[in-house]
Amino acid sequence: MQKVFNNKMAIFLFVFPGILLFSLTFLVPIVLSAYYSFRDTLSPGTPSAFIGFANYTELLFHDSRFWLALRNAVLLGLGFILIQHPIAIFFAIMLDRLGGKAEKWFRTIFFIPCVISVVVISKMWLSLLDPTFGAFNKMLDSLGLGFLKHAWLGDSSTALISMLFILIWAGFGWGLLFYYAGLKGIPDDLYEAASLDGASGFRLHWRITVPLLSPVITVQITLAMITALKQMETVFLTTNGGPGDSTQFLAVYLYNKAFSASQYGYANAISILFIIVCLLATYLSNKLTRSDATEF
Repeated sequence: MQKVFNNKMAIFLFVFPGILLFSLTFLVPIVLSAYYSFRDTLSPGTPSAFIGFANYTELLFHDSRFWLALRNAVLLGLGFILIQHPIAIFFAIMLDRLGGKAEKWFRTIFFIPCVISVVVISKMWLSLLDPTFGAFNKMLDSLGLGFLKHAWLGDSSTALISMLFILIWAGFGWGLLFYYAGLKGIPDDLYEAASLDGASGFRLHWRITVPLLSPVITVQITLAMITALKQMETVFLTTNGGPGDSTQFLAVYLYNKAFSASQYGYANAISILFIIVCLLATYLSNKLTRSDATEF
């Protein structure tokens, strides 16, 4: 084996297929996207003119819909981090303490939304929040709260909040699973020692659980921001960015510009900025979580 590792040609033959696959599926599309972003292109292969940074100038300084889509994506990311993840950590701790068959049943129940098709989830919530026949409005009627009935996804004042709730609910199982797996890797001896020293309840988990879960939290925050920025399927199938642009997200806006408005060059400019924003979000989330972890 040592002879193989010392043979540069052997190393090259092992690594080359992976590099080739990575280049064809990742690097080449990015380079082509960057190329088209500097041109006035309606579709791939059609004649186009070089327009320099015109697409980027329009996008950054004159396109309010882009900034609205970015704001909504950031709000979704904050919803994941500040709402979904703390609740996921809480329920993961509860499941870990529960044990027995009940633990397995609840673990399965919480993860069910993650294995259901996005199409099914989208249609289910469209039915539940239907202003006329939806189960949610009917439940409000039965509770004597009919005055709260609303077109939850059809009114710009509540559409974004409703969409954020749906997306946070749909991804809850993944967060719970990651934190639950992280908790299983924490030795019980640490909790016993902390209990003997007088720690209990919230203080016990704040001093033991959270610091030891910091690697999982770092990964989860990074994934949350990336997921929020590239969120498309559920939004596209429920509101398609409407009503108006109240639920517009980056990926949906990019898709509509490329395939509905036929502004292929402009859509590629959005995709390049999209990559930059994702990289920046990943860098910041890693930096912030690592600096917070050192405080414990």
